[in-house]
Amino acid sequence: MSNESFNSDLTTNLSPNISYSPDVLTKSMKERLIQVNGINVSYFDSGKEAQPILFIHGFPFEKSMWLPQMEQLMLNHRVISYDIRGFGKSTTNDQEPSMSLYADDLIALMDVLKIKKAVVCGLSMGGYILLDAVLRYPNRFKAIILADTQCTGDSAEAKEKRKKSIQQINAGGLPEFSTSFVNAIFYKETLTSNRELVKFIADTILATTPSVISGALNALAKRDDRCSMLDRIDVPTLIICGKEDSVTPVVKSEYMNQKIKGSVLEIIDGAGHLSNLERAEVFNKHVEDFVHSID
Repeated sequence: MSNESFNSDLTTNLSPNISYSPDVLTKSMKERLIQVNGINVSYFDSGKEAQPILFIHGFPFEKSMWLPQMEQLMLNHRVISYDIRGFGKSTTNDQEPSMSLYADDLIALMDVLKIKKAVVCGLSMGGYILLDAVLRYPNRFKAIILADTQCTGDSAEAKEKRKKSIQQINAGGLPEFSTSFVNAIFYKETLTSNRELVKFIADTILATTPSVISGALNALAKRDDRCSMLDRIDVPTLIICGKEDSVTPVVKSEYMNQKIKGSVLEIIDGAGHLSNLERAEVFNKHVEDFVHSID
């Protein structure tokens, strides 16, 4: 494995129950940049030369949201997280964003990194991307982890809400969008008990180019409903959801669990939509146990 595509150095030690701060994040891992699908993709790649576990972040975040998982799992696995086009430090181009385009980027990244098969975890929008990819490129996945996500497309009401959000952001209202979004995604106790984490997420949103957020919102509104295709998934599947997730409620995860044969469902108490950050230790254990079960 070349040094261009693999880095095993962590420059700081992060607790699984990380309290985020910009100083910690900027020192936590060396970033790499690679050309994929006509764009530059920024990514972390650490751990052992073993079965890769690849993480897809949610909307509108970036790869650093996976640091608590990477720190723990890198002890026994190769772990990779990357910025979706336009987010974090990845570039974009004039192609209209879509779940399929994001999924094509994922497969192209795996190609460039010479990864034939991976265990892939996607949270929220990352889960939509993963569902698109696993249904179109089934041979590229050893297993999948669907976290705080769903198979349904947007309802007419949800599409209208996204349209209004796009209008708000395009009119300079990103700070207001960020505030309402952050209040919706976290378990209410997290908002008061882990202010550093909440601030990190808010700062991440505010650091993202408004046009990138608007483009992703449009892609989310136009995404296909995948529920009727879940029975085609034939790789080991773990489904994780925060018990207090109001964005993609537990009932959505229960439905996918019923439709994906052999899938495992884990509900995390005391977590909202960002269960990997709100209850990182529990999330990590579920992932570690699942990965060990398929080795």
